[in-house]
Amino acid sequence: MAVRVTRGYRTISYEAACVLAGSPPWDLEAKVLASLYRWREEERARGSRPVQRQIALRREELRQVLVAEWRQRLLRPTAGLATVEAIRPVLDDWLGRRHGSLSFRVTQVLSGHGCFGKYLCRIDREPDARCHHCVHCGEDTAQHTLAECVAWEEQRRVLTNKVGGDLSLPALVQKMVGSAESWDAVVSFCEDVMSQKETAEREREISTPFPGRRRRTGRRRRADNALFRPP
Repeated sequence: MAVRVTRGYRTISYEAACVLAGSPPWDLEAKVLASLYRWREEERARGSRPVQRQIALRREELRQVLVAEWRQRLLRPTAGLATVEAIRPVLDDWLGRRHGSLSFRVTQVLSGHGCFGKYLCRIDREPDARCHHCVHCGEDTAQHTLAECVAWEEQRRVLTNKVGGDLSLPALVQKMVGSAESWDAVVSFCEDVMSQKETAEREREISTPFPGRRRRTGRRRRADNALFRPP
């Protein structure tokens, strides 16, 4: 469900998907509901019937405990480290923001799961991890696309005019939650750049002899693509 909310690839880790979606793990949500239920039963046993305002206040208190426990858990992620470490310092702002939604292409950049040489090589869609858009990079990653690849200098110039020169993922996420303008600038960059990378990848898929990159049809293609096709 978290992957569908973020419009991401199915290979995104559970921890990264949850934090991107702003959806706490269900075991923590269950603890909140159980604690709220016990509190209401205890109040009734004392002869008190909590009103809606009291229930809302108690639920918010428990929610704060949940977020604190979730934040502690995120100190030791088992996967999706870059994504988790970028969002964890601003988790409260990420959860409470009133602007910005994730698109398929923004999620690619924030998760590293997308049309990047390193990821495509990992899922056997490319023979190596090199960048096809510049001649000097042997490993095309989300960070390379965001901050280094010379093919996207113009889009990067527009982005840095809005969010500043630090394009590390933690700094970018901090800017995104800080203002709707910064969020929109990131969305614009991701949509422009990633759409071009996707088009180039489809062209390579058609023209290359690399077996893993060839388009497949029917049931076999559906099975092969199940892990990394976006929802």
